Amino acid sequence: MTTINTTLTSVTARMLASAEILRALQAKAPLCVSYGAGVDSTAVLVGLWMLGITPDLITFADTGGEKPETYKFFDVINAWLVSVGFPEVVVVKRARTARAPYSTLEENCLVNATLPSLAFGGRKGCSQKWKREPLDAYRAKWQPAKAAWARGERVTVLIGYDAGPKDARRSSIADDRKYHYEYPLRLWGWDRAECERRIATAGLAVPAKSACYFCPANKVAEIAKLVDEQPELADRIIAMEAAAEPRQTERRAAGKKAIEGLWGMGCKGTRGGEKRPGRMGEFITAYRAGRSLPVIQSVRASNCGGCGL
Repeated sequence: MTTINTTLTSVTARMLASAEILRALQAKAPLCVSYGAGVDSTAVLVGLWMLGITPDLITFADTGGEKPETYKFFDVINAWLVSVGFPEVVVVKRARTARAPYSTLEENCLVNATLPSLAFGGRKGCSQKWKREPLDAYRAKWQPAKAAWARGERVTVLIGYDAGPKDARRSSIADDRKYHYEYPLRLWGWDRAECERRIATAGLAVPAKSACYFCPANKVAEIAKLVDEQPELADRIIAMEAAAEPRQTERRAAGKKAIEGLWGMGCKGTRGGEKRPGRMGEFITAYRAGRSLPVIQSVRASNCGGCGL
């Protein structure tokens, strides 16, 4: 029988109430954590430890384009998981096929001369293709999940959406016949700051923001930090945009809508938006050359080392 971890005494009534819910679900079918290697999903693991609830499976979907600090964090989190009696993180990846001869999102973009879907102003289709689908494929072959489905039960998947205003705007994933989704951080009332505090209290380093280094959602300061610390990755961003440009040139010539680069059509900085060009590589080149673009001047004046999300 699991017990509450008494080394951390700040277990709230909300957490205790959620523990009953989670234990009841786990009594019927496996309890799985969808681990993103960032602050929120790491806080989920810490909270489960505080409540004495051991997940049956912890999985991370690797797009192949995470920042180096995220990959390095796996040594930290796995050592901690072993120390508290949790299973280590299982890393899954999308399988290469004859029709799709690539196993990473970056390869996908280079082979098809395109960019991640978010650059085109749509939803984060890359999350569905490179995260959810590989996770579902792994669990579909995982015997405890297969046994639960055979009994007519749904596997519970824990998602790390926190209780802050930003994550509150995220839509909950709809349950289906195989899966039931829970959001522990929302049940516990933990926002981003609380997640960071709980992680530190558990003796863990607070992880860096988990995202592809070329993600269109990256802020200007994050790309400036990448140029300073990982120049070879900045070069790969330039190469990705260059490979995608011929198709966009064809679309412009045909009078069709086209984008400039990973940052879409860019942003003028009005209405509260962050000023940036459409082509991420344009910013990288100007930043390296020290050109006096307003967007670069604002980054350097702030002495920012990244947004820290």
